[in-house]
Amino acid sequence: MGKLGRLWPLWAALLLAALMIAAGWPGIAQYDSVEQFGQILSGRYDDWHPPIMARLWSLFHLMGGGAGPMMALQILLFWLGLGLLAAALAKKGARRAAFPVLAIGALPWFAVWQWSVLKDVQMVAAMLAATGVIGWWRLRGVRVPWIGWVLAGLLLAYASLVRANALFATIPLIVMVLPRGRWFVRLGLVVAGLLAVLALTPLINADLLGATPSGVQTTEPLFDLAAIAVRTGDSDATGIAPAEIEVLRREHCVKPYFWDPLGGGACADAVDDLGSRPVGEMYAMLAGAAFRHPIAYAGHRLAHLDRTERWLVGRGLIDSWPPAESQPNRFGLGDPGRAASWFIDATRPLADTPLGWPIVWLVVALPGLIEALRRPPASARDLALALLVSAISLEASFAAISIAADLRYHLWPMIAAAVGAVLLWSEARPSRRLLLAGGGLLALVITAGILARAILPPAPSSYTAMLAS
Repeated sequence: MGKLGRLWPLWAALLLAALMIAAGWPGIAQYDSVEQFGQILSGRYDDWHPPIMARLWSLFHLMGGGAGPMMALQILLFWLGLGLLAAALAKKGARRAAFPVLAIGALPWFAVWQWSVLKDVQMVAAMLAATGVIGWWRLRGVRVPWIGWVLAGLLLAYASLVRANALFATIPLIVMVLPRGRWFVRLGLVVAGLLAVLALTPLINADLLGATPSGVQTTEPLFDLAAIAVRTGDSDATGIAPAEIEVLRREHCVKPYFWDPLGGGACADAVDDLGSRPVGEMYAMLAGAAFRHPIAYAGHRLAHLDRTERWLVGRGLIDSWPPAESQPNRFGLGDPGRAASWFIDATRPLADTPLGWPIVWLVVALPGLIEALRRPPASARDLALALLVSAISLEASFAAISIAADLRYHLWPMIAAAVGAVLLWSEARPSRRLLLAGGGLLALVITAGILARAILPPAPSSYTAMLAS
């Protein structure tokens, strides 16, 4: 087989990318997309939505096409990453593993989101492309050249800036793909990287990208403090007056699914004084309130974690599938092509199946991590380990840092877990004992999720209904 023939997975991936772009043009502009495009047209940017994405979009806007160029970019990066990984596996002789890598990208649970221009999809696309660039050399046992590191670094830098919590995925991935080192050194590098990104991101957004502060950093402590206040009635610890706590309770302002009720109406008025405080002071208050009321804090966070992992919930939980048309807007952002709209609607019933539950992919990732750790260093094992650590790290962060339960927040951990599992399988079969243990745990998780959906009442079917529930 000639050189071009050995690259068939890459050509197949690029063909799939072209077909998806043609089927979905000019893409889906959801609420966040419309808000960002409004900033581009006005020339006034804030940091509620990622300024790096808005600035990039503003460059593409010069070419026209509305959301189309951004959609094309994320689809190309998505399939480029998978294509490079699959092509590298094929070139090293693991052709049977190349097919599953490409199949991951075609799974409806992942594919339908590629037409939506969203920061989460941009993050996934950039991280997959960076992984593909590194994997193209690493999986073939070749040293990554400096140009490869530069390209991967730029992609991972973009991913880190395009989503507020992306650092919990990007920093572990970066550290794990660096030349091997002791675990305590790697842990130190992860902590240092997290602190550096947290410190630099506000400066980059404000000074380099010209975005004004929007107060988005206060939403996490506001969500948690309001929940502790409602559960305990402790005004001193939470900074919310007794009368305002009663409003929060009466209006059902605190919901485990998302923080949104606190953003408007009587609920927003009740926490207005708290939300106006400096973000550092709010986090200090949250630490004190959580220390004083650990059970209330843990109960709130576990309830939210269950919703965002979509495990023990009623059937039909919203935000698990993208819409088939764009948010109505005055900016001329149109609807996707008919083929994409049809595919999204046709596959929508799959949203509530186990492959649409993030916790299922977490249960896949955990035994995969154990399997990777018990194996000696090797090209596919090392890259799989990096992906699995990145996936688990981001999922773990949702236990303490998360204010909403949209499925799109979990796309990277789900895809990284799948790719990591395939890479491990490409080198050797996992141990029988680990397969049995992992399979048993997976069966228990899926059975519990199915029973919950059969027993619990259906979830509210719309955003408005969720607010009113």
